[in-house]
Amino acid sequence: MEKILEVKNIEKYYGNKSNLTKAIDNISFDVAKGEFVGIMGASGSGKTTLLNCISTIDRVTAGNIVINNEDITKIRGNKLNKFRREELGFIFQDFNLLDTLTCYENIALALTIQKVNAKEIDKKISEIADKLDIKDILKKYPYQVSGGQKQRVASARAIITNPKLILADEPTGALDSKSARQLLENFEYLNQKLQATILMVTHDAFTASYCTRILFIKDGKIFNELIKGNDTRKQFFEKIIEVQTLLGGDLNNVI
Repeated sequence: MEKILEVKNIEKYYGNKSNLTKAIDNISFDVAKGEFVGIMGASGSGKTTLLNCISTIDRVTAGNIVINNEDITKIRGNKLNKFRREELGFIFQDFNLLDTLTCYENIALALTIQKVNAKEIDKKISEIADKLDIKDILKKYPYQVSGGQKQRVASARAIITNPKLILADEPTGALDSKSARQLLENFEYLNQKLQATILMVTHDAFTASYCTRILFIKDGKIFNELIKGNDTRKQFFEKIIEVQTLLGGDLNNVI
């Protein structure tokens, strides 16, 4: 299968020689086109640092990250900004929507920056809004809609440029259970019907159960991997809980 993301022996250090912290310790993995991969781990495990490095927010100390055949560890400045804008989609816990823009304008922003013409923007937004059931709120401002609706607007904004990889950081963290379920069903739709490739960091087993594969991080290393395969979501959820139990204990007793 076509590889969208290749993470090769990456390491990330913080601090100086007298006080050095290794946040990522020689991690390698691939994500194929159309996968929905979750990254799980306790607070301080390195999962957010890993996502930050993949999203180009942070830079690795060693190793390489290749997205759509482009080694992002070797590009800088405007070229990196252009790559981030055109190849990556972002969905954050706090939505990161601009309250001074309508929901329509928030979704359109990335296309406007790419100088897409107004007629094409209108067509693209109409299509994605219909699929995510947000047509009736496009003229409203973010502060006028619910948390679940905000997250669907953020999802539309992330997918509208047809990015090679969507990165989601605790996307259900600020949502109630009903809104979280709706968002995750939207993620399933983006993944299964629109073939979006998604990499999602989460600490929540229910959220992770929507993924097709999960990488568990502990102390900056990959501790375990789960593949959903033919499992039901309930069966996959139970397996996730089992691994989380192991992650909470002493590794020396379970390996």
